[in-house]
Amino acid sequence: MTNIVVLIKQVPDTYSERKLTDGDYTLDREAADAVLDEINEKAVEQALQIKEANGGEVTVLCAGPDRATEAIRKALSMGADKAVHLNDEALHGSDVVQTSWALANVLGTIEGTELVIAGNEATDGRMGAVPAILAEYLGLPQLTHMRTLEIADGVAKGERETDEGLFEVEATLPCVVSVGEKINEPRFPSFKGIMAAKKKPVESLTLADAGVEAAQVGKDNAASSVTSASPKPPRAAGEKVTDEGEGGNDVAKYLVSQKLI
Repeated sequence: MTNIVVLIKQVPDTYSERKLTDGDYTLDREAADAVLDEINEKAVEQALQIKEANGGEVTVLCAGPDRATEAIRKALSMGADKAVHLNDEALHGSDVVQTSWALANVLGTIEGTELVIAGNEATDGRMGAVPAILAEYLGLPQLTHMRTLEIADGVAKGERETDEGLFEVEATLPCVVSVGEKINEPRFPSFKGIMAAKKKPVESLTLADAGVEAAQVGKDNAASSVTSASPKPPRAAGEKVTDEGEGGNDVAKYLVSQKLI
């Protein structure tokens, strides 16, 4: 039996136009379609596979506004058993350290957690640091950037992929794991799963419920801030080369002038 908590996040669809708000330069989440992050789908899938092999329970944990319930229901329709939603306006603009602190405190309220699974990075912030910071706050071992993962006899083990190569790693439970894009292919929610998700419990928590003070999180208390932003300039027209017998040479000369070759 392995009780697993999966961290999930609702993010702007990568196929939508993404921009910052004019007021505080945080990500404008209302300007684009919102979806469950793709890497989180893989994290949920891996948790479900472990549950199917070992038994136990899968809980999804999401920090976000009311709209994030859409992402939560997607994870529940895939097969997760229940959800915890940290929903507090004071979280707006929190940096990666603040977010990790809030999540660590929420995890402290979920009894019996043996394994925490997350994606290696979200497509909106691209920080890729929450799993490691979370493990530090919780005082747990961490296995990050995993491309395979299995649980047996109280041990999590698998293959970790980095720019330096592949490494066989393991850690005793409880521990924190982050998975990469090669870990699996997520299942599609069935109609039965979609209908069942509507009846699964979703516990909504505020920061106070998790023992987090508002002054510990939020844009005004973040370690960094964006002070200005400007739209990306439109792409300039490329240089055309008319091939009248010397096209290859002309292209080569251009590449040399740009110090590309």
